[in-house]
Amino acid sequence: MKKSKVFMMLTATASVLFFACQKDMRNTPAEELDAPKANNAKENTAGYVYTQTNAAGGNRVVAYSRSSSGTLTWAANYPTGGNGTGAGLGSQGAVTLSDNILLAVNAGSNSLTSFTVSGKGLEWQSTVPSGGTTPISVTVYGNLVYVVNAGGTGNISGFTLDADGSLHPLANSTRPLSSSASGPAQISFVQDGKAVVVTEKMTNKIISYTINADGTPGTMHMLTSANATPFGFAVGSEGRIYVSEAAGGAPGASTVSSYQVSTNGNISLITGPVSAGQTAACWVVVTNNEKYVYATNTGSNNVSSFNAADNGALTVLSAAAASTNISIPIDAALSNSSKFLYVLNSGSHSITAMSVDHDGSLGYLQNVTGLPVGDVGLAAK
Repeated sequence: MKKSKVFMMLTATASVLFFACQKDMRNTPAEELDAPKANNAKENTAGYVYTQTNAAGGNRVVAYSRSSSGTLTWAANYPTGGNGTGAGLGSQGAVTLSDNILLAVNAGSNSLTSFTVSGKGLEWQSTVPSGGTTPISVTVYGNLVYVVNAGGTGNISGFTLDADGSLHPLANSTRPLSSSASGPAQISFVQDGKAVVVTEKMTNKIISYTINADGTPGTMHMLTSANATPFGFAVGSEGRIYVSEAAGGAPGASTVSSYQVSTNGNISLITGPVSAGQTAACWVVVTNNEKYVYATNTGSNNVSSFNAADNGALTVLSAAAASTNISIPIDAALSNSSKFLYVLNSGSHSITAMSVDHDGSLGYLQNVTGLPVGDVGLAAK
C-alpha cells in the first residue's frame, strides 16, 4: 500500500475509523510460511516472541526464539485449528501470553485457541467457539479467560481454563458492549481479575465490567475517553491503564492518556490527553517497573515514549523514540524483563527488535522480515 493511501485511510470519516489503525491485507500462501529457514533456536534461547498469521485458509501461531541479546530467530509454526480473516483486525491482544498458556483468536471462524507453552514449544490444547462473531482480543487471569467479539452487535464472553490448558465456555458470561456499533479494540483484566476493561473506537468510550465471584460479569461502568478513538491499552498496577487515542487518524492529533479503574469498576482520568504530535497512536505497552510507556504510531511510522509517574501521570519522553525499519507499525510487545521491545510492522510484514535502556531510550537491534500479509497480534516472554 502506498503511503498516500495509508494517510487517506487514517483521515477517513467515522464510518471508516474501525480500520484506522490497520492495513488492508490479503492472504499469503501457506508455503511461504513453511519454507525451510535457518534455525539455531536451541543454541541461545532466552525467551520467545509469538504472532499469528490470521490466514483465512488456516490460522497459525508463528514462534520466534529470542536470544539473550534480544535478536529473533524463526522457530516454528503452530496451527490453531481455526481460521483468520486475512486482513488486519484493528485490535490489541489478538495473541495473549500468561505463564504457560498462549491464547489466540480465530476471527474468521469465530473461535478461540489455547496452547500450553514449554521449552519444547507450543502444544495445542483446545479450540472453542468464542461466544460471538469475529473475536479480536483475548485476556486471561488465573483460570479465567475473556474475549471481545467485534462482529454483529459485539459482546464479551468468558471461559474457564483447566490445568491442562483446555478452554470451556462459562455459563451466563456473555454481555453486550455499550452500543450495537461500538467498534471494540481490546479487552483486558485489571485489578487482579476483579474487572475487565474494553476500549471502544466508535463510541469513544472505555467500559468495564466487574467480575463476580463465579467469574461472570457484574455491573457495567463507562467513561468517555479524553480524546477520540480509544484503542490499545497497557495495564499497570493498582488498576491503572495507559490508553492510546487515535483521534480518528487526524494528522498529529493522537494522544495517550492514563486512567484509574477501581475494584468496583469505576473509571476515572488520571492524566491526558498527552500529545506527542504523532498520527494514529494505536498500540501501547508499559515496562514492568511502570516507568515507561511506549505507543506505536501507525500513521507516523514510529514509536513514541512516555514517562509514567508513581501515580500514573504521563509526560512525553520522546515523540519519536524509534523509527528505523518501522513501517505502519501495529502491535507491540515487551519481553518479560522489559529489556527488549518488539514491534509488528504491517507495512513491511516484519518485526522490529529494539533494546530498552535504563533511561527509557530505544536502540535498534534487528528487523525480521518474511511475515505473511494479514499477520496480527504480538506476545513476548
